[in-house]
Amino acid sequence: MQEDTEMSVPDPLITTSPNRLSGTPVFAGTRVSVQTLIDYLEAGDSLDDFLVDFPSVSREHAIAVLELAKSALLAKAVAA
Repeated sequence: MQEDTEMSVPDPLITTSPNRLSGTPVFAGTRVSVQTLIDYLEAGDSLDDFLVDFPSVSREHAIAVLELAKSALLAKAVAA
């Protein structure tokens, strides 16, 4: 079962290319921008809604990108 998860989560998680969506960060191996997932969540849509609309992104890949974003945000947190 672990092998399936590894296959669903590429390394790197996110890529950019000036030839793909003008350099917008996308889920690796897709043309789906990471911003699209954030827009869905900000609009109150569920992760499942996003995954139905963008089947080229696996649940594991989406969660890994969200975890990466969370880690980056927490690393920048400043003590109050």
